[in-house]
Amino acid sequence: MSDTPTQTAAELDARGLLCPMPIIRTAKAMKELTPGDLLRIQATDRGSVADIPAWAESTGNELVEWHEADGVFVFLVRKGTEG
Repeated sequence: MSDTPTQTAAELDARGLLCPMPIIRTAKAMKELTPGDLLRIQATDRGSVADIPAWAESTGNELVEWHEADGVFVFLVRKGTEG
């Protein structure tokens, strides 16, 4: 684990949602944030493992990290200046 603090500005619970809803909800949540803010996303849709990193890259946001814990995928995404 990193020594850098990972204080999140917002949390998104997308557990139980299927594609494309985790991405739709992520995009909506990111619009409320300021560039540099972190969004913590929890999802259970296995497609999120590919979808969220691809979405982040295509929208100018940064996937800081992700991991799986007990069937829940947890993503930290930093809002970029474009997104």
